[in-house]
Amino acid sequence: MADKDSDPVVVIGLGRFGSSLALELTRRGTEVLAIDHRHKTAQSLAGHITHIATADATDMETLRQLGVPDFYRAVVGIGGDLEASILTASLLVELEIDDIWAKAISRQHGQILKRIGVHHVVFPEHDMGERVAHLVSGRMLDYMQVDDNFALIKTRSPKQYIGIPLGRSNLRRKYGITIVAVKSEGEEFTYATAETELAYGDIVIVSGRTEQVERFAELP
Repeated sequence: MADKDSDPVVVIGLGRFGSSLALELTRRGTEVLAIDHRHKTAQSLAGHITHIATADATDMETLRQLGVPDFYRAVVGIGGDLEASILTASLLVELEIDDIWAKAISRQHGQILKRIGVHHVVFPEHDMGERVAHLVSGRMLDYMQVDDNFALIKTRSPKQYIGIPLGRSNLRRKYGITIVAVKSEGEEFTYATAETELAYGDIVIVSGRTEQVERFAELP
């Protein structure tokens, strides 16, 4: 069976989201076909992405001529033009692309994309805004929403738990969280065990329900 993770990806729409995605995929060694209807936009990325085409992705024949039906995975990065986003996504569904991702700019937009058969809908503006809000409003150093009510955070070790083996700290019982990894100053992250003792200045990766990791991150 082929390794689908290494298959080429077609990215349609080269705004901030689409271009960043295409550039990062290329940097990681993934072959990318990037498509945008704006000649100047496509030209600005020439030489930085594997293949770039200036074309109208809302036209089925154009997609066929570019070889889009041969791709396993496709991403619709069109955001501002809802009609173009929805039409392009519907054409990819009609072409039976196995793994379709699409950017949505609102919940309603996302619901429509899901209804027409898009497999994964992402909300980059909303997700980034939510992440930054968590970082700005508290002591978290980083925040990642894993599911609707489950998150991973990076924060500093609370003073009250310094020098106590995690197995005897009762953190999971008291806060409902798990310390996954610990990083001491000048060292790399290592997996936390029951014997791990936190030190002053340690950075920890914590997992748990969103409200629980938020509460833990506020500990002094």
